[in-house]
Amino acid sequence: MSKNLILSAAIGYQFNQIEFFIKSLRKFYQDSVTFMIGEKDDEIEKELKKFGCDIVKIKVSKNEIQFKRYKTFLNYLQNKDFNNILLCDSRDIYFQSNPFEYNYKGQINFFLEDLSIKECTYNSNWILKTYGKNELKKISNKTILCSGTVLGQNKKIKEYLNLIIRNISEYKYKKKLKYLLTLRPDPEGRGCDQGHANFLVHNSKIEKFNLYSNSEGPIATVFYLNKINFNKKSFLINESGEPYLIVHQYDKRWDEFKNPVSNFRSNLNI
Repeated sequence: MSKNLILSAAIGYQFNQIEFFIKSLRKFYQDSVTFMIGEKDDEIEKELKKFGCDIVKIKVSKNEIQFKRYKTFLNYLQNKDFNNILLCDSRDIYFQSNPFEYNYKGQINFFLEDLSIKECTYNSNWILKTYGKNELKKISNKTILCSGTVLGQNKKIKEYLNLIIRNISEYKYKKKLKYLLTLRPDPEGRGCDQGHANFLVHNSKIEKFNLYSNSEGPIATVFYLNKINFNKKSFLINESGEPYLIVHQYDKRWDEFKNPVSNFRSNLNI
């Protein structure tokens, strides 16, 4: 059994949408990578296997994967015994180092953004429309944690997945009436799995976790990042001058990343 695992999903994607993810990753990390893909995603399966990825094909639509990935991930992990696991998004991530080569303090580790929950309409609504006003009030001053990158020990990741699955089942996001009547997905509800993660962590429903700041931690969630700085090699660096291990949501600030990303890829021949 490999020591570490990176577990992600790429349902309905073309390979060029996650090419930067896997090419940058394989420059720094040669251990296990597993992707959940759709039943008909043959092109991406062929390409990912060239990079030594394990593939699990599942019957699920692109709109469903946001919630169903948690159960799919847990099912995949049931009889596996990795030391450490990174659960992460794929399309909007690239790597600047091996994500496991860091002295993480928690048995499970979460990575913060640079706004409080109350400062972000989406994150506030995910809590409000799932858990109600009282629960939102309790954690509204807490800093948003991003559910798109979670890293921890095997046992703790499984515990986290079980908690997320339970809460997704028990606490339903309350759609706006116009979407409820037409059975269409509520666009504001996309991402409300992050609401569940914030609820669980900020209410200490999971133990032995650690939170890392966006500005000084090992992973950058770029959308609300206060300062965007690159070193001479075009690595995004934190406020301590250290390169981040992972850069997430860089596409949301593409004007600032376009040239550094081009230089970064050129320097690494990717």
